[in-house]
Amino acid sequence: MSEKPTVLVVDDTPENIDVLAGVLRDKYRVKVATNGERALKIALSDNPPDLVLLDIMMPGMSGYEVCEALKADPRTRKVPVIFVTAMNEVADEQRGFEVGGVDYITKPVSPPLVLARVATHLDLFDQNRVLDRKVQERTVELNQTRLEVIRRLGRAAEYKDNETGLHVIRMSHYSRIIAEGMGYSDDYCDTLLNAAPMHDIGKIGIPDRVLLKPGRLDDEEWAIMHKHPEMGARIIGEHSNELLAMAAVVALGHHEKWDGSGYPGKLVAEDIPIEARFVAIADVFDALTTERPYKKAWEVEKAVSLIQENAGGHFDPTMVPVFIERLDDVLAIKKAYAERPGETLELA
Repeated sequence: MSEKPTVLVVDDTPENIDVLAGVLRDKYRVKVATNGERALKIALSDNPPDLVLLDIMMPGMSGYEVCEALKADPRTRKVPVIFVTAMNEVADEQRGFEVGGVDYITKPVSPPLVLARVATHLDLFDQNRVLDRKVQERTVELNQTRLEVIRRLGRAAEYKDNETGLHVIRMSHYSRIIAEGMGYSDDYCDTLLNAAPMHDIGKIGIPDRVLLKPGRLDDEEWAIMHKHPEMGARIIGEHSNELLAMAAVVALGHHEKWDGSGYPGKLVAEDIPIEARFVAIADVFDALTTERPYKKAWEVEKAVSLIQENAGGHFDPTMVPVFIERLDDVLAIKKAYAERPGETLELA
């Protein structure tokens, strides 16, 4: 059998509490409070009530003030509050609804009316909780789907570039580590982690003769290659969604350089979006320390030295020291997602 719903009865007159508790006790678990302060302490405990029956005229905090406090706290914002009072003027009822009450019962109370109103609002509360849960579940499902699409598109670019998907995994984690070290929130860092894999999606639009050329590119070929950030931004498009918006920013800006010598916009310093600055360090470090068809992997020390030398040139000079400070975390990721001979990218 499911547990009985809990009703909190708040009234400064013990006789009134006795009446309401007697009406409710057979069907509900009843908690009581004789003042507003005690009511809030009970309501904001680990087990908040499912409904509150609240007197208005009480010493100390009024019922209106108690209701406002309940509605201001995320833990009790949705708990229905029914005012039970001898104040029966229209203005009194209006004030009760304005502060968040869902109903208004006047004293002396009618037991059948109390039971009917309580049952109705508990049913509505339960329905709303079920609906909220379904919305949350659906939102989680949609977010997971969106994340998976982004990851798969990022890996599609790696297929095109004859690399493994481990590059996008490593550089995404490196980006997150730098952002963490700069003091950004967990939510922001998680968004960056999931946006960074899209940085090279524009390479899908680069002809194979240029992208896969084993030798050095000529000027015309470099001009073609330099189009991939703008292609990536167009592929992702413009979105109000924070993750997709950040992915577009990263795709467009990850080849910009602090000194303005990058592409495609030749942006300078803080004109470069900060997400692109995080990814620039992460992407270059992973490219340097990973073997590619056209080069051997650099030693970590050599790659770190190059990044330090280019602080204020290629890279944001405030980020480079943070990257160095968090190098142990970076190397842990590098080890966890190390390339393995003969390994191919699996999307299953």
